Order: sequence, then structure tokens, then C-alpha cells
Amino acid sequence: MSHLSQRPDDPVVGIALPHESAALHVTGTALYTDDLVYRTKDVLHAYPVQVPHAHARITALRTGPALRVPGVVRVLTAADVPGLNDAGVKHDEPLFPDEVCFHGHAVCWVLGESLESARLGAAAVEVEVEPLPSIITIEEAEAAGSFQGVQPEVRCGDLESGFAASAHIFSGELLFSDQEHFYLETHAALAQVDEAGQVFVQSSTQHPSETQEIVAHVLGLRNHEVTVQCLRMGGGFGGKEMQPHGFAAIAALGATLTGRPVRLRLNRTQDLTMSGKRHGFHARWRAGFDAGGHVLALDATLTSDGGWSLDLSQPVLARALCHVDNLYSIPNARFRGRIAKTNKPSNTAFRGFGGPQGMLVMEDLLGRCAPLLGLDPRELRRRNFYRPGQCTPYGQEVRHAERIAETWDQVLANGEIDSRAREIAAFNASHRHLKRGLAITGVKFGISFNMTAFNQAGALVLIYKDGSVLINHGGTEMGQGLHTKMLQVAATTLGIPLHKVRLAPTRTDKVPNTSATAASSGADLNGAAVKNACEQLRERLTRVAATRLGVNASDIRIADGVARALGAGTDGVAWDDLVRAAYLQRVQLSAAGFYRTEGLHWDAETMHGSPFKYFAYGAAATEVEVDGFTGAYRVRRVDIVHDVGDSLSPLVDIGQIEGGFVQGAGWLTLEDIRWDTGDGPGRGRLLTQAASTYKLPSFSEMPEEFNVSLLAHAHEEGVVYGSKAVGEPPLMLAFSVREALRQAAAAFGPEGVSVELAAPATPEAVYWALDAARRAGESDVETGEFAAGESVPAGA
Repeated sequence: MSHLSQRPDDPVVGIALPHESAALHVTGTALYTDDLVYRTKDVLHAYPVQVPHAHARITALRTGPALRVPGVVRVLTAADVPGLNDAGVKHDEPLFPDEVCFHGHAVCWVLGESLESARLGAAAVEVEVEPLPSIITIEEAEAAGSFQGVQPEVRCGDLESGFAASAHIFSGELLFSDQEHFYLETHAALAQVDEAGQVFVQSSTQHPSETQEIVAHVLGLRNHEVTVQCLRMGGGFGGKEMQPHGFAAIAALGATLTGRPVRLRLNRTQDLTMSGKRHGFHARWRAGFDAGGHVLALDATLTSDGGWSLDLSQPVLARALCHVDNLYSIPNARFRGRIAKTNKPSNTAFRGFGGPQGMLVMEDLLGRCAPLLGLDPRELRRRNFYRPGQCTPYGQEVRHAERIAETWDQVLANGEIDSRAREIAAFNASHRHLKRGLAITGVKFGISFNMTAFNQAGALVLIYKDGSVLINHGGTEMGQGLHTKMLQVAATTLGIPLHKVRLAPTRTDKVPNTSATAASSGADLNGAAVKNACEQLRERLTRVAATRLGVNASDIRIADGVARALGAGTDGVAWDDLVRAAYLQRVQLSAAGFYRTEGLHWDAETMHGSPFKYFAYGAAATEVEVDGFTGAYRVRRVDIVHDVGDSLSPLVDIGQIEGGFVQGAGWLTLEDIRWDTGDGPGRGRLLTQAASTYKLPSFSEMPEEFNVSLLAHAHEEGVVYGSKAVGEPPLMLAFSVREALRQAAAAFGPEGVSVELAAPATPEAVYWALDAARRAGESDVETGEFAAGESVPAGA
């Protein structure tokens, strides 16, 4: 067992503890970025001037009328930028644009003594534009050849010979929707400048170091002149990985120019209309199967909707292509990707980061093809599972592939799937207008950043003379429990009770050059860095204890807050006394920790290598009931078994699994984003601008019975205390909800009908699917037309 993954006896990690800020959350005393406004004097408020055109050239911008509004202090424009007028790392996102690229694009910002005066000032700004042609949908972009960035490709085997050997060939396409993050806390920043010109920004950001870089280059400063702090976020889900930077830069620019603190907080409508979402995708595929239902060849082209700029669209697409295979071995494959450029807000990271979009292609085609192959979908999926020793299409060995079947089999047993399937068949036979469906799907999700350089982290751990410990690390807390796990890692490594450890807010002047808290890597990276810093301190303290106890330092163990020599019985040195002795001996009581993930190699040009440290596995079974008159449905039961390795904090991990599953179910079944695609003056406008028009999962969408289990005996070698990431992988377990809806819709039709289902599978979409299944029973299923889901005989 590796040093990194080995646990001591009686560790604090592995104990089911509540979230470290749970009491603050439920009592309303937890502070978020915008709460700091009320503790800050003379704050100015920033408000955007948004232009209601999807694409237009600015011909005139008159700010004078705004300055005549009482309470307006200044209007920020491109002329005020002392550095680089850009909010993106790829320099394709002007902070103050001269061309409007999406409906609601902000062209300048008004600073007012109050939010109301800033709003009135923004309304007074006069903007004249020349409308330009716009592209709103992926289909329009494809037709116009409007693409941006690279067009990567993953290949393996010989595609043509794979199809030639196939007994059945199917083809199809799938257009699936984007998704709004809808974090509880909208984008927010508060900036101040001190007497030396040092800029301090409080930001709701998942990537403080990159926020620091963008603020610095906008202001024409060096990074050491800007400090960014993130207290906590009220949700992020990837939406605060790249997109907070520009808002923080606006606040910092305003503070620099006025000498007063500047607060920027988007209201919900502004957040929805100005910030990017999960990338919607359009996929076309062609799949070949042998007579036994094994996939022999798959050719797929995935087009993502990038919006008006690149943002993170390239790595999102790369991860999507690396996850098309999901759990299944595909010996001959070609996955091609491209990014559409549209006149919508720039789409960005969202929990799963392209992985869900890639995996949905595979799960959808298997669900559609299974009836045409005469196989139960469960059996078709199982026949194609990876086996130990096999590699992905991009060349990485699928380590611990046996866990695919282990999680699957445990769900079958825990969920009593076989007996319930018989009960559902009997129910469906006796109910004409009400049908149930039961589906099981699994997840194989790679953990690490696609870009190897991001797989590093730092930490700073301080021990004070009284024995108390303060941790600083580069990860940010957005409700996912990262700080809880870091406290447990530190207490375990130092061998002290949890109450002696406190965690400081994340800030760039304590731990520099950090990666985003994203890619499910927060606990892996920062936990290893915290452990490294604590190990340095423990080693110094064991030498002090060895001197006190008259033994060799290698014989000292610190546990439960006491340093003892091996075999010495109860004699030892209490932690507080040990720390005091170390101080008096002038032993350094602070340490900077560092970690870099080993074993990664990736060629972005050839899309080949081993980009992931390991794979997280899981399986879920979902039962649904569908009303044949309306398509309305309810989720009756969900059973999940998920692989988190040796959990650092089981209560936190189970919460993440439940939340990820529900968020995935929202994307796949409820959250139907609509844009105005007409030719009128509202073209490009987001139509679902509030919770009243955008359906989010709520308590009523929770499964009536929800069973979650962690895979036992799942130690992961080479990761901090044998744990595995849990943030993103559970989201894809929600494929089982959509596949169960497909099964229920099919039950309205004849045996063996193949059901095409939209994504999201809203009640309306489910109704049209079940209606098509019904009509298939009223006519000849064989149409003679080669279309999605129809088999082509071998040799055709």
C-alpha cells in the first residue's frame, strides 16, 4: 500500500461527520460574498447596461445621461481599462465589447451610491447598434459552418473492418439540451483598494488564482498586486470556474478608479441571461453489433454549442469524446468533435464537464438498439462491459474494471431487480393507461484534469503555540464538503482531535497558483497537499517527542493528541505540551505542502494517452410510472451503489451522490431551456429566465424510495487515504431515469418496439414517445426506411 493511501489506526477520515458549516447554513449565519457589503463602508454598486440584440455592432454609446441621474458616480467603459480589455484566458471575451454577441451582452457598467441609482443610470445610457445576422441553434451553426476552436478525434482499431464484420448496423442522431447551473448564490464580487494600491477582491469563484490573473491583466498589474479570497459559494457546479473573472474585474476596475469599494451582484435574471450553461450537443452515430449483441464498431460525431466564445469548450469537448465509451468496450471506434459558434452566452463547465454528454450518446443508442437486437437492455449493456486488461479508445487501461460488474450486481441484489421486473410486467399487462419501467445503468468516469498541468495543489498549515492548527489550501468550498474532508485529513495526519483544527478561507496570498476546484479533483489534490504539509510538521514534532521520551524518532507515534513511543504503554507527551516544547526549541511550526498527480500522460493532438488517475464506478436502478394520457411520471424507487474508494467522509459522500443524481435527473427529464429562435426583435433571447419558467428538481421530484450504498472494500491505491472523487460521477447515474422512462413508454406499444426519446425527457416528450410506441402497434413496424434504430443486414 502506498504511503499516500495508507491510513493509521483510528483515523478521523472515514467518520460520518456533518458538513463543517452545516449549522451556519441552516441558521443563516454563514457569510457569502455579498453579505460582506453590509460590513463595508461607502460601497458603490455596479449595474450592467445590457443590449437586447443577439448580434449587433455598437455605433454609438452615450453615457452622459446616466451621469445626470442622482446617485450615479461613474460609468465604466472600455476607455477606462488601463490594461487588457478582456475577461477570458484565451483573449476572445472583450470585457467592454464593441460588438454585441448575445442577447443581453453587457457593454458598460454604471456605478451608483445605491443599487437603485445604478439601475436607473444603466437605463439612461443610450446605445445605438447596427443589427447583424445571428446564429442561435446548433443546427444553424452546422448549416452555416460556424465553428470555433479545434476539432479533435479519438480513434482505435479499424472502423471499416469492424462494420464489415457486423451482423447489425444501426444509425441515429440525438439533440440534447443545455442546462442552467441555477446555483442559489448568483455571481458576486466585492473589490477594495488599500493605500498602497493593493487590490483585494472577494469573489464567488471556483478558481481564485485565475480570477486573480484576469483582474491583474485588466488593471495592468502584476499578480502579486491582486489578492482574491473566496469565503464560500452558494453552489457553483462549474458555472463559477471561468465566468466570475470578468465580474470581479469590473468591481476591481471600479474600485481602482473611484477609490471606493465596489460591489457587483447579478440578480437572477441577469445571471441567467449573461452567464453560460452546460453545453448542449448534437450527436450523429453509426453502430455495428455482432450476432451476440457485442459492439464491434462505433462512428460518432459530436457537435457542442460553445456560445459566442471558447471559454472551456475545448476541454469540455475533449472529455466528452473520452467518455463516449462509458462502461463498454468498443474495439473499433472513431469519435469526432467540433464546437459550434453561436450568438448565445459562452457555455462553460458544468458538473461532469462533457462526460455526461459523451456518455449519453452511448446510453441512448444502447437503449434504442436493444429491442431491435431482441435483447433486454440490461443484458445488452452487461454483454459489452469492459473486462480487466482492456483499454479505452484513447489508450488508457481500465483499471479495476471488475468494479463495473460489482456495483451492477450489488444494485441487482439490493434492488431486487429480477422480482420487481416480473411485478412490473404483470402491472403493465393489467393497466392500459398506466405503465411502469425499470432500468439500470452504470458509470465509468475518469478523474483528473484533462490538462496535466492543472493536476497540482498546495497547502499551508500553521500550528500555533497553544496547539491549535490552521489550514490553508487552494480548494474552494461550494457546499460540496471539501473543507470538511480537509479538516479530517489534517486531524488524521497530525494525530489530533478534530476540534483542534480550523480552516481559513481560500485566498491567493496564502496558497498561490492553484487550480480550479473542479474535475472532481478537489479532495484528491488538496487533500494530498494538506497531508504533505502535516507530515512535515509531524516529522519535526516526533523528533522533539523522541528527545523528551529518550527514544528514536522512528518509534514515535502521535495519536489522539498524544505522542507515545512504541511499546511504552500510557507514557507520552500531550499535543499541547509537545507543541510548546517545539516552539521553545525553535522548531518551525508552519509548513507548505505540495502535491502533483503522478502517472498522467496525454497527447492533446492525437487524443491518446492516460489522462486520468483512476476511474470512479457506479450503478443505479430506477423505477418510474408514466401516465399514458399526459406523459406525466413519477420516480417510484432508486437504488444506487457507488464507488468512492475508502470514503474520507461518508455522510458528505452520500449527500453528494444523492444531489448529483437529482441534478442529473433534472438535466435529463425536467430542465428545458428555451431560446427565441424566431426572426423577430427578440431573436436570441432566453425565454426561460426564472424559476417560474425553468423547471428545477424539487422535493416533489425526489424518488419515493431512495437507497444509496457505498461500494465496500474499494480502497484506491495512490490516492489520499485510499479515497475516490465523488463530485461529478453520480450525476451520470441519472441515465437510469431516462432509460426507465424509455422502457415505460415502450410498454404502451408492441413487444420489441424501439423508442426514441428527447433529452430532456419532459412529460411532453414522454407523451410523444409513448404515442409513437402506440402507433407502432397499430401499423407495420417495418417501414423499409433506413433510419435511426433500424438494422441494416450484414453485407448491405
